[in-house]
Amino acid sequence: MTASASPTLSARTRRLLEAPILGTLLRLAAPNVGEAAARIAFIAGDAVFVGWLGTDALAGVSLVFPIFLIMQMTSASGLGAGVSSAVARALGAGRRDEADVRAAHAVMLAAAAALLFAASMLLDGPRLYAALGACGGTLDAALTYSSLAFGGGALVVWLMNTLANVVRGTGTMAVPASAIVVGELVHLAVSPTLILGLGPFPRLGVAGAALAVIASYGSGALILLAYLVSGRGLVRLTWRAFRPRVEAFRAILGVGALAALNVLQWQIAAFAVTAAVAGFGAATLAGYGAAIRLELLMYPLSFALGSATIAMVATNVGAGARPRARRIAGTAVALSTALGAVFALIALMLPLPWMRLFTHDPTVAAAGVLYLRILGVTYPVLGLAFGLVFALQGAGIVLWPMVAGAVRLAVVIGAAWLVVHRGLTPGALYGALAEAVLVFALGMLAAGRSLLPRRRARAIADAPA
Repeated sequence: MTASASPTLSARTRRLLEAPILGTLLRLAAPNVGEAAARIAFIAGDAVFVGWLGTDALAGVSLVFPIFLIMQMTSASGLGAGVSSAVARALGAGRRDEADVRAAHAVMLAAAAALLFAASMLLDGPRLYAALGACGGTLDAALTYSSLAFGGGALVVWLMNTLANVVRGTGTMAVPASAIVVGELVHLAVSPTLILGLGPFPRLGVAGAALAVIASYGSGALILLAYLVSGRGLVRLTWRAFRPRVEAFRAILGVGALAALNVLQWQIAAFAVTAAVAGFGAATLAGYGAAIRLELLMYPLSFALGSATIAMVATNVGAGARPRARRIAGTAVALSTALGAVFALIALMLPLPWMRLFTHDPTVAAAGVLYLRILGVTYPVLGLAFGLVFALQGAGIVLWPMVAGAVRLAVVIGAAWLVVHRGLTPGALYGALAEAVLVFALGMLAAGRSLLPRRRARAIADAPA
């Protein structure tokens, strides 16, 4: 039975299979722009608020932030990609009961991952930041922010991002976007209040910034949980669905595990760079931490388009409509490349105004401008690579993106090692990072040329439940 003829498909699923590609892709991505704006406000706002406390606080949080992003992106773009893809493939094949089971198993995986992250950072965080060279006020700020962000925030971060991807897998983007926007409104209200001690609240400094993060993700998680329990969507969380099934774990982890490793490689690279930059002093570290926020703003916008890409590609793969899945991938890659070009213009034409959003220290600003002028030229290429990553995840092809990410990681770690042991300048380090982006993009282009090849059709399609 063809997908379009199946009586078990919802009207929403049929639109993913039959509606015009560009219009459908943009319609799905549109609510995610609001979500991306919330993510941008979180990334930029967190730095601005902490920057009010001085260079030591900003440098300390800049050490923690790449590790926090490991958790954030592993849950949202790593395991989350596997969740969204698994749910969408089940719905594309007309198996709604199986989609419910996969949603429940996604929650179980999220809880286990949250426990792992929290335990690791609570036990090893102090030694890690000290090994990175943090001391004095910078180390105190890092430890304060880290203990709360991971010890109290790991579960809500993983839960919110996992539940959001369950809903995205159904082709519904407005609900997770709304939950994340509400969460960010909570962050923007609570963060300055607790950091500065406005009104009746005490001045908590860096601890207030971390508590605001917990409040933000916790609010979003509660909204999404209520939606999925209510049964108003195509997927519903029920107690019966939580009975462990190997097949459901396999459907999620078949994409999510390797996607998470790919994200982890990317964040380990950022961590290695942060460690190398820390060796140049607090001013350079603070400048790098502020400059890279522009690049980090590109990630949620790429994800806004990417989550729509995953849902459309995976639904069509589940329905056996592979030629249409290829066309969706091509359209998404073109849009993602254009997005990267916009960020390149900002980085190359407005580097100093961007830095002045965070600091008026000329040394810190100059350090950030150097990064933006070198890395900015790579942003269109980075956008192209991201577009291919999401398209391949939707198709269930994640090995080659991981291989390309591993090669990039090797280049970055090599550059960081040379900084530490051979005394390279910050400019030389940033040049090596630009080369690593090009290497990654070339690897993704090679993988994308064989998107959904016939010889892999059986490997990426789900067998009937």
